[in-house]
Amino acid sequence: MENVLFLTHVEADGSLSKIALEALAAAQAIGGSLTVGLFGGDCSAATNAVAGCGAAKFLAVNGVEDPVYSTDAAACEALIKQSGATVVIAPNTSRIARALPGVTIRVGGKIDTRVSSVGVEGGKVQIKRWYYRQRMIATISREARPWLLTIDGGNYAAYEGAPGSASVETVAISVSKRTQTLREEAAMAGEQTIRPDASLLFVAGAGWTKKQSDGQPHVKDAEELIRGLLGKTKASLGSSKSLVDQKGEGEIISYLTHLNQVGQTGASPRHPKGLATCCHGEEPHVVGWRFINERRAVNLDPNCGWAQGKADVLYVADAFAVVKKINELLS
Repeated sequence: MENVLFLTHVEADGSLSKIALEALAAAQAIGGSLTVGLFGGDCSAATNAVAGCGAAKFLAVNGVEDPVYSTDAAACEALIKQSGATVVIAPNTSRIARALPGVTIRVGGKIDTRVSSVGVEGGKVQIKRWYYRQRMIATISREARPWLLTIDGGNYAAYEGAPGSASVETVAISVSKRTQTLREEAAMAGEQTIRPDASLLFVAGAGWTKKQSDGQPHVKDAEELIRGLLGKTKASLGSSKSLVDQKGEGEIISYLTHLNQVGQTGASPRHPKGLATCCHGEEPHVVGWRFINERRAVNLDPNCGWAQGKADVLYVADAFAVVKKINELLS
């Protein structure tokens, strides 16, 4: 039987992020003896929030609110050693991804990152993870312990147990912090368009910048329509490669970048629903939709790629008119 440690940091407000709660569900799926190990400024609220998860023990390192490698690594190392864990499950956040590889060396273990699923087969813990830009999936099992695993978001339903009152064992660390945080400033990134936790992915294709029925392009109108939809639905914005590649060729939707690109050479998001507009559904683009559960598309061409079994529903319509109507109904 494995000794499983669910390891994560708490957020600035003392809560646990959605991806952390998803990783907790992955830790529960292994079975065995579960320990919850948290680190952050004050872990009390977070431990109480997951008090009903079935953990035999709760560990916490308090006073490490700043995301600094030295203190994060020291906290993770202390929690792993104190728990005696053979398998460590952590969310694949930037903070965990930065600290955990070095911690693996300190505890003499092995690590696999960006894991899609974890379970037990034939009495052995096995994981699945994607390779080669998510074209191949591998099943892996290791004999080495401790085995550290970071879980990608969107693979498990987030833990939703009732809160309670957890009995927490505080773990102390001693480390010389050479970095001092003076203040935090939000990045001036303009329009927020990428929302990994959004329930809807809205994808814009090159058709938004092409000539319309009056023979003229209406890029500014497209910008306003799409911005309005994103504001009302809080959807995440994706793009086809053909659209973001127009950046140096003329007028384009100003808040789109290659970070929005979905497809073979872009991202493969994991939103529950997706709506593609003004793109034809070519295979290099559609491959990025493999993790979207419900796919719909809007296109004037009834024979586009989306109509070839690549979308659940195809609306043969003008995307300008459709999005305008949606914005009116949501107002």
